Amino acid sequence: MTTPKIAEGVFAVNKPKSISSAQALRNIQRTFNQSKLFAPWLDTERARRAQESNNQRQRRRHKQLQVKLGHGGTLDPMATGVLIVGVGKGTKHLQDFLACTKTYEASVLFGAATDSYDVVGKVLGRAPFAHISRESVEQALTKFRGSFDQIPPLYSALRMDGKHLYDYAREGKELPREIKARPVKTESLELREWLPAGCHQYTIPEEEVKLDEKLVAKSLLQLGTSSELKEKSTAIGHDPASPELQQGTKRGRERDDEDEAVDITRLPSKRQETVTASFMSSALPERLELQGETPTRGLHTAASPHINLQQASAENLQSSGPPAAKLLMTVTSGFYVRSLCHDLGKEVGSLGIMSELVRTKQAGFELGRNVIEYEDLCKDEDNWGPQVVQLLSDWQSKLDEKVVRLSAISEDPA
Repeated sequence: MTTPKIAEGVFAVNKPKSISSAQALRNIQRTFNQSKLFAPWLDTERARRAQESNNQRQRRRHKQLQVKLGHGGTLDPMATGVLIVGVGKGTKHLQDFLACTKTYEASVLFGAATDSYDVVGKVLGRAPFAHISRESVEQALTKFRGSFDQIPPLYSALRMDGKHLYDYAREGKELPREIKARPVKTESLELREWLPAGCHQYTIPEEEVKLDEKLVAKSLLQLGTSSELKEKSTAIGHDPASPELQQGTKRGRERDDEDEAVDITRLPSKRQETVTASFMSSALPERLELQGETPTRGLHTAASPHINLQQASAENLQSSGPPAAKLLMTVTSGFYVRSLCHDLGKEVGSLGIMSELVRTKQAGFELGRNVIEYEDLCKDEDNWGPQVVQLLSDWQSKLDEKVVRLSAISEDPA
């Protein structure tokens, strides 16, 4: 009798919009648990557990046996694209995908800033945008090519003293230290498409932060000094009023777990994840008037100017809406596309938010080439089964080639 082949390894799925990476993994796991393809894996794991000690079996007694899955790098719920999935022993290789480069297509909408740096969040401030042109965006992008320091957004999975940063914001507390800018790198960055006002579907969110969240809001803006904003705006034909808001300068160490490989068996419950996601996307639950505020210490190192909302509104009303831009970039690990969109808005003398994000490539997985569509996994196994088998086989072949290559190098006396 032929022993059935154990299906395990690494493949990639095109994650759809509006669900978290963790939920996508849970949905895939549910499908795999009921499949013929992964039945041998479950049988083998069941037999292995039967041989475990009494104590080990006791620890597992309330846990349902499921196909072991993990992913190699989180995608925000609003993002789509390549999500690398490890199955069985393949989960041990997910760390290999964290240091690799990733390619993204992102859209940035000018004229506003939100708590989460994207269109899912709530509005922190507005700024003039009628002066922004394709040429000014092209010029501003030169600052973000190559290596530079980037401050991650507060609404991220960054931890400080063991606590998520978005928890500090949710509780209205100052951070123990200010978020430290980290070295990042873009291997390539280009303006893929310029979208003038009225030529795109993106809109600024309507909901704004509450007045009692001003401290966190002002810290999140991170707009640079008034002189910097004035200089940039004047250079491209606009001169906003921007009295300066001083902030502290301490720096410390943080830990980022957004780009860690994730084992689904250690993921939070669906309820916990739903609560967490709501805090990350729009946790700052009336309009935020920043004029006339007294200086105060904030959460970040950069000083933030006040935005003249009346002037911004008057000038923006003269146009048919804010312009947007589509960017294509290849970046290193630890890079935040939301921060780039936020910083790009400042660089052109306005504000900016990420309005769309697609991860088109990670390591050797690329959309349209060797990534399975999430919708296919919702169909019959006859549809998705052969695709998953082929993807797992391709990955295993590449892994075998890598092992042989490394072995040859180690044996080479030279």
